[in-house]
Amino acid sequence: MYGKMKEFLANELNSLEEQKLYKHERIIESAQGAEIVVNGKKVLNFCANNYLGLSSHPELIKAAHEMIDHRGFGLSSVRFICGTQDIHKELERKVSEFLGTEDTILFAAAFDANGAVFEPLFGPEDAIITDALNHASIIDGIRLSKAQRWVYKHGDMRDIEELDQASGKELKGLERCLKEANEKGCRFKVIATDGVFSMDGDIAKLDEICDLAEKYDALVMVDECHASGFMGKTGRGTHEYRGVMGRIDIITTTFGKALGGALGGCISGRKEIINWMRNKARPYLFSNSLAPAIVGATIKCLDILSASTELRDKLERNTKRFRKEMTDAGFDIIPGDHPITPIMFGKYENCSALAVEFANRMLQEGIYVIAFSFPVVPRGKDRIRVQISAAHDDAHLDKAIAAFIKVGKELKMI
Repeated sequence: MYGKMKEFLANELNSLEEQKLYKHERIIESAQGAEIVVNGKKVLNFCANNYLGLSSHPELIKAAHEMIDHRGFGLSSVRFICGTQDIHKELERKVSEFLGTEDTILFAAAFDANGAVFEPLFGPEDAIITDALNHASIIDGIRLSKAQRWVYKHGDMRDIEELDQASGKELKGLERCLKEANEKGCRFKVIATDGVFSMDGDIAKLDEICDLAEKYDALVMVDECHASGFMGKTGRGTHEYRGVMGRIDIITTTFGKALGGALGGCISGRKEIINWMRNKARPYLFSNSLAPAIVGATIKCLDILSASTELRDKLERNTKRFRKEMTDAGFDIIPGDHPITPIMFGKYENCSALAVEFANRMLQEGIYVIAFSFPVVPRGKDRIRVQISAAHDDAHLDKAIAAFIKVGKELKMI
């Protein structure tokens, strides 16, 4: 029975290879950090979500060991049966305090949190209004809901409707979507957006979004996976960066990036919403509780970040330096403040193959970066997404920038 499918998949996989779109996984033979080992060679990692350099921090490792010793390896249960320890409640409290919210509920992953948040709250009489470039997990979460849907042009707050040249679809501004949802008499309306968009590193206009939400009586949901721990003056996230703490109804985020880099996520926000999730969110009700080691290490992570902004301050300095020197060198970089720094290849011929070749040559120079091509990004928007970390020191940045310039000249990009 598998024969026809096998033939189909083999042909499709060969096609991906020919188009240089097949995702080959490189094997890392060391702990995560600024320096890693690949194929027995030490290289510098410039593509991890390890923004604060905490993935292998000794205090987090110690906390994880201690929690395994005291609370075991796993819970073998979902939360509402026998999977809730006091440490889970402590982590939920600390996350709420850190983000400035009323309550928090933990999930096995942020993908699960985004998959859980819409279906229990919004039905056919409601409206979900979503940014066109939202993360796949938000898109999948919205698909699980029977709510009416509007998609607004990325980052566009206006009361307009125009043709999107890339997709050929009519896209509307956020205010136009809110007006139409009101005209349809929708009961509840929620605006869903990434806080930071992971491919471009651009930051949502949460101040303008909140103003429109209040004008049209809508809720605001923000995915903070690429912001929690380092965006804003004290690292609370995009809502701090944009000055709207206290105005966001629902925040989803991850512990798998800046906050230790292991696993796990959460929904944080209004207490009634969180209590409803405890009773209705299927990924919460039917998934194992977070392992004690992850919980203990994440608690330690939040303690470190609550005590000092040293790591996020270093990350900010590193980001500004790298962005400036790469721009001065002549690379096509999407401007911004975020440590996600996309090096764009779309203006070059055979941009997908060029991006792959560039990444391969960078590895030969001792710099680990990855090319991003369709379907992860739109066709013609190929890039190398560099991610800066507080774990990088000046020597790391010197070596990476020099390697980019060397390879860029060899490939006649600069």
